[in-house]
Amino acid sequence: MLFPTGPSINFAAVAFGGIAGALIGSRIPERIRISLPQTFGLASMALGVVMLLKFNSLPPVVLALVLGVLIGELMQLEAAIGRVSLRAKALLDIYIPARNGLSHESFLEQFVAILILFCVSGMGIFGALNEGLTGDSQTLLVKAILDFFTAAIFAASLGYSVAILCVPQLLIQLSLFALAAYIMPLTNEQLIADFSAVGGLIMLATGFRIAKIKSFAVANMLPAIIIVMPLSALWSRIF
Repeated sequence: MLFPTGPSINFAAVAFGGIAGALIGSRIPERIRISLPQTFGLASMALGVVMLLKFNSLPPVVLALVLGVLIGELMQLEAAIGRVSLRAKALLDIYIPARNGLSHESFLEQFVAILILFCVSGMGIFGALNEGLTGDSQTLLVKAILDFFTAAIFAASLGYSVAILCVPQLLIQLSLFALAAYIMPLTNEQLIADFSAVGGLIMLATGFRIAKIKSFAVANMLPAIIIVMPLSALWSRIF
């Protein structure tokens, strides 16, 4: 049985990065705390474009995103995640009071964006599935390096709450790792390409949000990840 090396190391990277950033946040110069998130946003946008260009058929990708946003808006996923995030922050503040002075709106603006980046990025989903099937953890190891520095920088302003994102990230990656043997045989290169493209669009929107260019409701886009493969398979059968 394969050991989930990638998910475990990625978990540790977010946990330790978040703790380290919160501990030394006041010592990080303001110009670095401003410029590095913008750089992370740019990197997310660049990765999103690369993933998007891998599409096999664009119509099901666009349809999945549109329908996914409609489902997300009806379910109010962004609002639900925001409520859970604020409750977790309030609970954490009881034991470790935050010193950032951010408003709830500013906190959620950044927190939800990095939650998407850590937990449901295309790199993380594909990396967990790929390791579960082949044992190759390289993709998640690269993600762990990026996530460590991302967690540290954002924790400088958001506090220790960033570190708790390692928990949902680990649960998602372990689930995908365990289900890989059942999911991957049902896919092909075309379906994975369209899946990657939808993930790229979400990563692109996340990058815009992190860089504070445009605040997309990225959490409401998440259902698109689930429905894109069935739509892509149906589209290939019809056309």
